[in-house]
Amino acid sequence: MYPEYMVAPIREDLTSAGFEQLTTPEQVEQAINSEGTVLLAVNSVCGCAAAKARPALKISVAAADKKPTKLVTVFAGMEQEAVAKARELMLPYPPSSPSIALFKDGELVHMIERYHIEGNELNRIVDNLQGAFEEYC
Repeated sequence: MYPEYMVAPIREDLTSAGFEQLTTPEQVEQAINSEGTVLLAVNSVCGCAAAKARPALKISVAAADKKPTKLVTVFAGMEQEAVAKARELMLPYPPSSPSIALFKDGELVHMIERYHIEGNELNRIVDNLQGAFEEYC
């Protein structure tokens, strides 16, 4: 686990953009299994989260005509049980940080894994997310 003072500004990067920080498995399950679409971001301290994942999340949500009903995040390396529950709900995809999942009425409908993020351009990630929003939201 990382010291909270290190991750606080990283958490705030998404929470200030409207993402709810989930810290327990119960919160994760309740959020994902709610009606509508839920965008779940597995946040991380890594460089590709800072340079690509978080900016893509904020840009895609801010610029989209159709948006997820709910925006939530868990933090890899911190609340381990909440992250484990999120990853369980993202099966069959392997654990990956950062990663982004879109759920509709509790079902996983779109997944962006770390390898889609770190080796990609920011605009392509934004386009990927907005395409998923158009299709499922």
